[in-house]
Amino acid sequence: MQQHLRLNEYKVLLYRLLLAYLFYFISRVLFYIYNMDLLEVNSIMDFLPLCFYGLIFDTSAILYVNILFIALSILPVFKNTNQGFQKFLFYLYFGTNLLAYSTNFIDFIYYKFTFARTTIAFVSVLENETNKATLFWDFLLTYWHVWVLFLLFSALWIYLYKKVTVKGFVPTKKRYYFGFSTVGFMFIGLFTVLGIRGGQYEKKTQPINLMDANTHVKNIAHVDIVLNTPFALIRTLFSNHFSKPNFKDINPQVILKEVVPIKQYHNNPVTKPNVVIMILESFSREYMGTFNKNVKIPNYKSHVSFLDSLSQHSMIYTNAYANGRQSVHAMSSILAGIPSFKDAFTSSPYPKQKIESLVSVLEGQGYNTSFFHGAVNGSMGFLGFGKILGIDNYYGRTEFNDDSQFDGYWGIWDEPFLQYMKRTLDKKKTPFFATAFTLSSHEPFLLPEKYKNKFREGEMPIHKCVEYTDFALKRFFDEAKKEPWFSNTIFVFVADHCNKPYYDEYKKTVNRFAIPIMIYKPNSKLVGVDNDLAQQIDIYPTILDLIGYPKPFRSWGKSLFDKTSVEPFVINSTGSVYQFSKGNYICTFDGKKVLGFYDKEDKELKNNLIGKRNAEMNALELKCKAFIQDYMERVIDKRLATIQ
Repeated sequence: MQQHLRLNEYKVLLYRLLLAYLFYFISRVLFYIYNMDLLEVNSIMDFLPLCFYGLIFDTSAILYVNILFIALSILPVFKNTNQGFQKFLFYLYFGTNLLAYSTNFIDFIYYKFTFARTTIAFVSVLENETNKATLFWDFLLTYWHVWVLFLLFSALWIYLYKKVTVKGFVPTKKRYYFGFSTVGFMFIGLFTVLGIRGGQYEKKTQPINLMDANTHVKNIAHVDIVLNTPFALIRTLFSNHFSKPNFKDINPQVILKEVVPIKQYHNNPVTKPNVVIMILESFSREYMGTFNKNVKIPNYKSHVSFLDSLSQHSMIYTNAYANGRQSVHAMSSILAGIPSFKDAFTSSPYPKQKIESLVSVLEGQGYNTSFFHGAVNGSMGFLGFGKILGIDNYYGRTEFNDDSQFDGYWGIWDEPFLQYMKRTLDKKKTPFFATAFTLSSHEPFLLPEKYKNKFREGEMPIHKCVEYTDFALKRFFDEAKKEPWFSNTIFVFVADHCNKPYYDEYKKTVNRFAIPIMIYKPNSKLVGVDNDLAQQIDIYPTILDLIGYPKPFRSWGKSLFDKTSVEPFVINSTGSVYQFSKGNYICTFDGKKVLGFYDKEDKELKNNLIGKRNAEMNALELKCKAFIQDYMERVIDKRLATIQ
């Protein structure tokens, strides 16, 4: 009777699915071990509840991945127990499961760079790269231990799978067989759908998503322990995070007051200096000595002797933050004042529109505009977005035209490429606007052969590359200051995002976005230290303020020299949660509701003050919602070039 009613098959199916749960748990433990310095778990008793909550997301991922395997395992056909059919199911099971499982192992390492579980946005980062194979093999060789672990646990998984097999039989009473099989198919199908959606998880009408992982955590970093990478990839596969929120307490008047999306400055006379923006790959604020003078870090070491020296003659912003987590987020934030949150704006359905930006405004003032990036032309989508912005000239690896200086992975070494940039600017008619995006301070952290003994391995592999890029900048300045255009040029230095932190101070959740912003103009009064909040989207309005641009323009950021009309603030996103800082507090917001309020000094976001709400917190929530609503409406309605 049991054989006839297929109970043995159902038990084996359950066993096979439970194996997936076991190995997802193992990968979660390994993910924590590889990233324990970033994930801030105090004890095993804190870790185990996170694993328990993670079962909801494991269930969804496992059932998504195995939906075809489950369906074929329970179909009412006579040959389910046939050896050939079971062999087919074996290959289907491991073909899908091991592919999904491997993504968890990728995040053992990749998480150190992005501080978030990998989503489908990762594809947009790679789609313009021509060196995917090189990067893949380098990843395998550099982090061989990760793939050894993956192979070992995959082998164990296969071994355990084969330990329990389906018993062969041929049904004799076909009516009972089909009847029982149909009922079983319906029940298992129902539970599969419920599991994929998250069950009755808070009686949600929509399937669970990445934001739901915030429900049971007190520390935002713990969200990434609760989640798993297959779930993060699957749930973002067909999602569009650009949608109008339509908050009930937000209207156009509130947006005008709280966000002030249209700026206009009359602080300086109209001038036309050259403008050069240096976007420094992975230059965390942590690496720069002058930005850490008042940060109490024992045995602190700087890695930028030239920039530290230049900062003595510059305006530096010691409390500045990135608006995104990846290089593709930085270009739109810095040049157009358009931040990226859960997904990169440049990879969304909406960048192909007229956009008011530094490029368009300066071109309207008679500037020639250029973008320099030593990678393969089109890498990171910079070339495409540059065309949307209207950049006159793009200079990449093709224009450099000397692959003897190619690093073998990303592009031309920073020193020769910045020298090429200098020679190119020498030929430009002034005024000009140029942006350079460096690349040598990037995984796999290599140096030109002739400098391997000059810049040695520091506490972390990236340190020697940061020192090399700092040296490349010095070489650029040594040559540029000989030219007539140099003395009438505003230089802006800013990082695209952070990288692996070494000091505990920069492992804190908020400080994972901590970057330097520095403005230098030869022989000017732009010298000092500003400790107010600052962010990448402030660079666009700051430049227009400095040159005395007299007209109104669209900007979510503010001039860093404006201390009256808009209070300093910072907004960014962990990938699932917005972080909005202003005044005395930091607000965390999931897109629909506030999750917490924290004191501005609580960079680890440990002490949630939401139970002690006050008027300033309420005002902070209102400003956060107004910003998000205006952002989404302007992006979706294609109003990024209008001052309305």
